[in-house]
Amino acid sequence: MKNNWKTSLKDQRRRKRRNRILLLCVAVLSLASIVWSFIPKTAVTDMAVVPNVLETEQLSVDKTQPPPPPDNIFVHNISAGDNLSVIFDTMLINQQTMLKILAADEQLLALDVLRPGNRLIFTLDKESRDLESMELFVHLGRQVIYQRIDAAHFESREIDIPGVWEQELVEGEINGSFILSAIDAGLSEQEAANITDLFESRIDFRRDLRAGDRFQVVRSLQAIGGMKTGQSKLIGIRMSGKNYDHDGFLCEDGNYYDHGGKSLARAFRRYPFSGHYRISSSFNPRRRHPITKRISPHNGTDFAMPTGTTIFSVGDGVVTRIKNHPYAGKYVEVKHGENYKTRYLHLSKFLVKRGQKVKRGQRIAMSGNTGRSTGPHLHYELHIKGRVVNPVKAKIPMAASIPKENREAFRSRVAKFTAMMETGEPTQLVHYGQPKMESL
Repeated sequence: MKNNWKTSLKDQRRRKRRNRILLLCVAVLSLASIVWSFIPKTAVTDMAVVPNVLETEQLSVDKTQPPPPPDNIFVHNISAGDNLSVIFDTMLINQQTMLKILAADEQLLALDVLRPGNRLIFTLDKESRDLESMELFVHLGRQVIYQRIDAAHFESREIDIPGVWEQELVEGEINGSFILSAIDAGLSEQEAANITDLFESRIDFRRDLRAGDRFQVVRSLQAIGGMKTGQSKLIGIRMSGKNYDHDGFLCEDGNYYDHGGKSLARAFRRYPFSGHYRISSSFNPRRRHPITKRISPHNGTDFAMPTGTTIFSVGDGVVTRIKNHPYAGKYVEVKHGENYKTRYLHLSKFLVKRGQKVKRGQRIAMSGNTGRSTGPHLHYELHIKGRVVNPVKAKIPMAASIPKENREAFRSRVAKFTAMMETGEPTQLVHYGQPKMESL
C-alpha cells in the first residue's frame, strides 16, 4: 500500500512538470504569434531581397567605374616656379632625353615659358620605360606634341583649334588708376596693359585721366565646346574724358588705327639691323632635316654677320622673353601690339630686360654664335596672329595710315563697333573655325 502511494505521488509530480512545460511552450508560441502579427509584410520582403540589391548595386558600380590609368602615362600640372629639368627628374626621365625634346622645340620655343594652368603629359614605352611622347597642353585651343621618331630624335607637332570667337562689350569709369579700373570692369591685367601701350603716345595715363572718365572695349573671346580658353583679342577701344576722345580699331592687317584710318603705332622696319648682310638660310616651312630626312621647318631667316653686330627692334613693343636656350642660344622676344611678335636668336649679348618697353629702331642685343650654330649669324623670326611667317616677304605696317585696299572694310568695321559702343548692346558676332594641325 505504501509503495502504491509513493508511485502515485511520483506520477502526480511528473504530470505537473509536463503540464508546466506544455504551458510554457504555448505561451512562447502565443507570444511569437503576436510579434509576427505586428511585423509589416513589406519589411520581410525587403529583408529577403537586400542581399541581391546590394550585390546588383556593387556590380553596377563596378561597371561604371573608369578603368585604372595606364601605368605608362603620367600627368604633371604646371605650378608657379616649375622647372623643366626638375620635372624630368621627378618623372625619372634622364636629362639627355630632355635635351632631345628641347632640340625638337628649337623652332617653337614653346617649352621656354611654362605657366600655371599648362599641363605636361608623358607617355612611356611599357617595356623599356623610355619616353615615347610628351604633350604640352597650353590651353583648350593649343597643344604641342613631341613624338619620338628614332633613338636620338623627337619631332614636334602643333595643334591649334580656332574654336568660336564671341564678341562682347566691356565698359567702365576711371576710379583711381586705369589698370585697376579696367580690371574692376572685367578686363584682364594684360588687356589693360595692352591698352596703355596702344594709347601711350596720345594719352598720359598718369596726368590726363580724371575720375569719371570713361572707357569702352569691344573684345573677342575664344571658346571651345562652350568653355572659355582664356584667349582674347581687343578689337575696338574708346577712351573719353573732358579734354580728350581717342579710339582705336583692329584692322584685318593686324594693326590698330583710329576711326580716321591713322595708325596708332609707328611703322615697322623690314630688317633688325643696319647695312646689308647675306641670307645664309632662308625661311622654309617645308625644310627637310639633313639627318632624319623628315620635315623640320626653318621658322626664320638667318643672316650671316660678325659677332657683336647691333640688333634693333623692328617696331614699338614690349620685351616678353630673355632666354638662354641650349639650342637657340641667347634670344630675345618682343611683342608688338596685339598681333605681331619678333624673335632674335643666337645672340652674344642682351641690351634690354624682360618687361622693358622698346621703340622702333632701339638697340636690343648684339648678334653672336650661341646655342646650336655653325657660325656667327642672326636668326630672325616674325610671327603674325600667332603664326610664323617669312619676315623678308610678309606684309607689315610700313606706313602711318591704313592701306588703301583695306579702307572700305575698315570703315564698315568701325561703324559696326562704334554702334555697339553707343548703344551699349553687344551684337554677338561669332566666327567658327575648324581644327588645324601642322606637322613641324
